[in-house]
Amino acid sequence: MKTTALTTRLAALALAGALALGLTGCGAGSSDTAAASQEMSQSVTEDSSAAGGSGALLDPSASTSESSRKIIYTASVEMESTDFAGAQAAILAAVEQTGAYLESTDLWGSAEDADRSARYTVRVPVDNYRQLLAALGEAGSVLNQSESASDVTANYIDVEARLTALEAQRDRLNELADQAETTADLLEIESQLSDVQYQIESYTAQLRSLDSQITYSTVDVYLSEVAELTPTGTTFGDRLAAAFFGGWQAFADLIEGLFLAIVYLLPLLLLAAAIVAVCVVLGRRRRARRAARRAGQPGAWSAAPQQAGKAEPQPNLETAGKPDAASTPDAADKPGADPAARPEPPASQPGAPKSGPKY
Repeated sequence: MKTTALTTRLAALALAGALALGLTGCGAGSSDTAAASQEMSQSVTEDSSAAGGSGALLDPSASTSESSRKIIYTASVEMESTDFAGAQAAILAAVEQTGAYLESTDLWGSAEDADRSARYTVRVPVDNYRQLLAALGEAGSVLNQSESASDVTANYIDVEARLTALEAQRDRLNELADQAETTADLLEIESQLSDVQYQIESYTAQLRSLDSQITYSTVDVYLSEVAELTPTGTTFGDRLAAAFFGGWQAFADLIEGLFLAIVYLLPLLLLAAAIVAVCVVLGRRRRARRAARRAGQPGAWSAAPQQAGKAEPQPNLETAGKPDAASTPDAADKPGADPAARPEPPASQPGAPKSGPKY
């Protein structure tokens, strides 16, 4: 009977805990819906082009003193300075004076090129939030500043309610564990205790995270080093001149980059030129050796082409044994003969050897 009664009590306790969590979730859901529009109205984003331009639009001291609402404040400040080291020192001094701390820091660029930049993530106590922004406005020329306030009161209350219900359930389970008479009942109670303890730790971590964001605001600071400060109030002519000089500077940077790239690739270019020169020299030597081998075979390469176009003269059987007309005196050559009756010498053929008597 005792075991049955204990089991019944455990079941009733589990059901009661489930109902409590369900009611808490439903209440939180309605409060979340009601607070959604309020959170949208509380979230404010402000942009300014000069330090101190935000004024007191988001004042944590004014909002927290009126009620116990849970509001998370965040800000982002973008600035530039011609004295990068001085602006950096001013930012760190402002962080120290307001009791804040640096959550993260990123630095890049070099002093030789005058292109250093820095990014700081600052966590500042909510009471000194406005004081830090004012000090940052004096550290350099502020180009842009944005702020936002997020109301998380509904979420905070929901987590607190769930945590309170789970802690009450854990205490009740501990009491039942002290009254358990069998090992089976004790194991069942310990299993439920393990689940409840896990949920308690999860909600406790969420509550701590919300407390950290509420009590310490987050400010992101971006600092850039420039040779000349950007004017805040510019006309169309100023913008046109800035665009022209900016384009010329970009062209100069492009030429400089190309020259540096050629210098960077110069060793590879020299190596490629040396390989090409060696290939050209080896090719010329190979062609010279081939020409020398061809010149060393006159019978096959030189004599045959020269005799290919010439025909061997054939002897004339009819005139064989007869004296040549050019060698015998003709009748026209006799004394007293008419010179006009002398025969004309045959015309010489081109390429044929000249023959006949010489006069």
